[in-house]
Amino acid sequence: MATTPTKPKLLIIEDDEGLCSQYRWAFPDYDLLIAHARGPGLALAQKELPPVAIMDLGLPPDPDGVSEGFATLEALGRQNPDMKVIVATSHDERAHAMRAIGNGAYDFCEKPADIDLLQTIVARALRLHDIEDENRRLAADAGALSPIKRLVTANEGMLKVCRTVEKLATANVSVLLLGESGTGKEALARALHDLGPRARGPFVAINCGAIPENLLESELFGYERGAFTGAVKQTIGRIEAANKGTLFLDEIGDLPYQLQVKLLRFLQEQVIERVGGRTTIAVDVRVVSATNMQLEEQVAGGRFRNDLFYRLNSVTVRIPPLRERAGDAALLARFFLARFNLEFGRNLRGFADSAMAAISAHDWPGNVRELENRMKRAVVMGEGRLVEAADLELDPIEPEEDDLDLRAARTRAELEVLQKAIARSRGRLTLAAKLLGVSRPTLYSLLEAHGLSVDSAAAAAAEAEQAAADPAQ
Repeated sequence: MATTPTKPKLLIIEDDEGLCSQYRWAFPDYDLLIAHARGPGLALAQKELPPVAIMDLGLPPDPDGVSEGFATLEALGRQNPDMKVIVATSHDERAHAMRAIGNGAYDFCEKPADIDLLQTIVARALRLHDIEDENRRLAADAGALSPIKRLVTANEGMLKVCRTVEKLATANVSVLLLGESGTGKEALARALHDLGPRARGPFVAINCGAIPENLLESELFGYERGAFTGAVKQTIGRIEAANKGTLFLDEIGDLPYQLQVKLLRFLQEQVIERVGGRTTIAVDVRVVSATNMQLEEQVAGGRFRNDLFYRLNSVTVRIPPLRERAGDAALLARFFLARFNLEFGRNLRGFADSAMAAISAHDWPGNVRELENRMKRAVVMGEGRLVEAADLELDPIEPEEDDLDLRAARTRAELEVLQKAIARSRGRLTLAAKLLGVSRPTLYSLLEAHGLSVDSAAAAAAEAEQAAADPAQ
């Protein structure tokens, strides 16, 4: 049996019964909790935990002042800091409203209330509360939205990559991860290790482009005592350290050509020799490599060995950049906000609309790593209650307002259906009326209401006939 959706709770703290009646009429889709003074209001807030509250600043025993209202606001903030409080003030008390916002209120409305405006404010407050609640959930479980730990995504393309990695984790094949810097290649490499039979073994990562060329060989293969000046003891390399586990070769495209030969021998024979040594050492590792380069071009240009490329490339996984992962930039921004709030002891409550629009519009050339760094700076340095575009060092973008006018939406839908019926009936209005389920006089009235004449309907029909006769048009 279908369950009835739960209405969101809305706390009203107001001593004017007439206004309370108005609120009951204005918010039929909310479960209203009404109190007429501070004590009952705080009791309801503690028991019911409503996400949003509307409260009057002039409450008894000081209905003509604001002392009781500010005391109530302060108590609500201590008791339920996540609740969004909207204060109601008289037209000449704007200074009190600004003070209330400075003391933690979400927004204010003037009395007598503009109901449409107040409904919008409450809806936005509820949406922000839900977003912040999601942030806290994401902070508790970073991988909740994807099957891969440490990877937050809701984008279908990236989720497909995650599913591919899950399948490959149990197969003992070499995997090449291709993607721009900052797209999460190491997180996916770790997933290949953690989800596979080698999970109990070591995961050893080395960035082939971050170590000087003259040191890279000894880092990979290890060295014997006395192999070179300063080699005072025998030292195992990263390949040997990864025995029975996974070796992750990041930025493999930067591997010097002379080392490519030695790595190829290891991949073919699963044995190594330390620098300065003559004994072969068997090593059992799974190799996962990654690069932001086009290795095929490197091979064609003679900078990367063709045989090594195919040894590393049993399966290729291409990781989309953040700019191609619709919706993920906003999702990740909320996740990082929650994480850094916890890490740095801050309490930024969300994002200004212009900041979120800027996040969605930015190309993110540095991908997730760039977004993470910008969010860390914003949380540490931000001075307001919301993250602003300037905190992210982005230009603010004013978001487009959603057209939520129900009457206008109905009009647009009606016009669309009317035009389809006329096109499908090829201008025969009797047939069009039948398709629409209305009488012919009603159809004429609809045409007139939408500024369409019988002639324009006939023209639309002729256009439809021409398109049907010439599909290539």
